[in-house]
Amino acid sequence: MTLPAEAPCPCGRGAAYGACCGRWHAGPLLGQAPDAESLMRSRYSAYVLGLHDYLLATWHPSRRPPMLEPDPPGLKWLGLVVQEHRVQDADHATVRFVARSKLGGRAHRLAETSRFVREDGRWYYLDGDLA
Repeated sequence: MTLPAEAPCPCGRGAAYGACCGRWHAGPLLGQAPDAESLMRSRYSAYVLGLHDYLLATWHPSRRPPMLEPDPPGLKWLGLVVQEHRVQDADHATVRFVARSKLGGRAHRLAETSRFVREDGRWYYLDGDLA
């Protein structure tokens, strides 16, 4: 799926996609989110848009799966709420969030505390604990 640069960004920040997560998804800033929360939001937007290559590229190599399964037909992402962004030090942070989706007429809620690490100036998703 593609999204026009002027469309609202799926991450919920209230900015246009091109000025928000879209700048991390492609072009010279590819994968260069400035902090863990921005990376997490860009990853949520990538799930909404089916950008699996971006998801894999922003997953830390030590934990990255070899591939991602295609989304189930009919999956619809409904929204994201970031509950907390906690910085442990300059290179480690966590983000607690709730992402809502709908599949086959049933609502789903994913609540997770995700761990992020920065290496060589770039943030990566490590893993997360479901709440």
